[in-house]
Amino acid sequence: MSEDIITSDLSGESKSPTNFIHAIIEEEIRNGKNEGRVHTRFPPEPNGYLHIGHAKSICLNFGTASKYNGLANLRFDDTNPVKEDTEYVDSIMEDVRWLGFDWDDRLYYASDYFDQLYEWAVKMIREGHAYVDDLNAEQISEYRGTVTRPGKESPYRTRTPEENLDLFTRMKDGEFPDGSRVLRAKIDMAHPNMLMRDPIMYRILHTDHHRTGDKWCIYPMYDYAHGQSDYLEGITHSICTLEFEVHRPLYEWYLEQVAEGSYRPRQIEFARLNLTYTVMSKRKLLQLVNEKVVNGWDDPRMPTICGLRRRGYTPESLRAFADVIGIAKRDQVIDVALLEFCVREDLNKRSNRVMTVLNPVKLVIDNFPEGEVIELEAINNPEDPEAGSRLIRFTKELYIEREDFMENPTGKFFRLKPGGEVRLKYGFIIKCEEIVKDSEGNITEIHCTYQEDTRSGMVNSNKKVKGTLHWVSAEHAIPVEVRLYDRLFATETPENVEEGKDFKDNLNPDSLKTITAMAEPSVLKLVVGDRVQFERLGYFCVDPDSTSSKIVLTALLH
Repeated sequence: MSEDIITSDLSGESKSPTNFIHAIIEEEIRNGKNEGRVHTRFPPEPNGYLHIGHAKSICLNFGTASKYNGLANLRFDDTNPVKEDTEYVDSIMEDVRWLGFDWDDRLYYASDYFDQLYEWAVKMIREGHAYVDDLNAEQISEYRGTVTRPGKESPYRTRTPEENLDLFTRMKDGEFPDGSRVLRAKIDMAHPNMLMRDPIMYRILHTDHHRTGDKWCIYPMYDYAHGQSDYLEGITHSICTLEFEVHRPLYEWYLEQVAEGSYRPRQIEFARLNLTYTVMSKRKLLQLVNEKVVNGWDDPRMPTICGLRRRGYTPESLRAFADVIGIAKRDQVIDVALLEFCVREDLNKRSNRVMTVLNPVKLVIDNFPEGEVIELEAINNPEDPEAGSRLIRFTKELYIEREDFMENPTGKFFRLKPGGEVRLKYGFIIKCEEIVKDSEGNITEIHCTYQEDTRSGMVNSNKKVKGTLHWVSAEHAIPVEVRLYDRLFATETPENVEEGKDFKDNLNPDSLKTITAMAEPSVLKLVVGDRVQFERLGYFCVDPDSTSSKIVLTALLH
């Protein structure tokens, strides 16, 4: 299926399609289907951490239920105990709550229904719709055929219901080793949809389950458990990503074998989220963690929800992003710049400003009195009148960004240069008089003079200069560790690799740089999770690695 790259004009205007799922729901409500009920669910597998693609699904399922005064469940698809863990259960619940959604008392697990699923499997065996197969996994795959060649029936397909029931009971009782037998649905080995060619319903796994312990040694497959779980919970709309479209006939077939009355959940598929410069495969993300390419699931370079949270992204910005990109019927790739735009729009309104110098060079004001300190008023957030102001200290020796000075400027360079004038934010206009270099030719000090009457409220406070620089007092500056994060991958589509190459070949070698910066003293009041805007530099978040003796700030957007 073709993919479009969806961009934005950064005005917040979506280039994506309208929400066709809501159009379907509104039509059903008008027709009185399900008595007008809307009941959705978010059904993650507890075998990994959620990423931003899951955030889109969470917003869709919980947001849809809220829009139509319905209900939304959180249900863990815990049908594979080999890969599942309570660590993932806890992290998923934390992520859903952080995004701003709640399931109230509707927390469920597929394992809640293991007894009922077993009883329904017995019913299907008795009615001749399921059988126990002794073929191994390789043989089952071979017998299934191909897209152009029909499958071949298993020699065990003709077992009587009595034989199948006896074997299935013994499977449940633990008589057989892993992989020796499976329970399969009896549908059609020549069906054009290969998923309908006698799919596996149960496999033997002598593995303890994180909730049911050692009660079971047979576990249902996802396709068998999913629709039945929806049915038991009264789900009206089973919203899935596009790869499950081919599963829908099987979803409906299983329901017809067990459901009573006219009610059926309806499966609707939408295109999953794909972002430029981002890998969304859970398997590949796990590989990055296990191979220590990143520092865990919550590494700020990861697209996981916990990684985005640690980086400083807000739940409001992720919900806004989900709204902007909309819901599509075909695969698309969203430009990551659109996500960054949504985050920037949100942070601009809520983040206080702080002056911090990332690459400092000393600036000495020769005509400023030795030992004198002037307090200047600085606005905390021009977008928020309630944020107030703070006092910052101006002294003889300051730090400015090394990049804000150029000895031999070229083109339109409006920052500091020999003989040039700039304004120091909230303070005075200064003029560069002299530079000092070390033995290797590196600039160690920039000497300037200041114009005392250019301070706010004074005679020449409105004097115009083309450049304004941020700065900090050298005497009062607080050293902070700053982690400058860039995109984890250097290419727009990192999962598209040539034969013989690995997706990790597309990693960005400069995705993390750690520096010591100089910040104004107000950073001492920050706590873990606080987000600030470094004047002229970007947005940063206080990292959990911070201690009483060390402040660590993560680059959110810079």
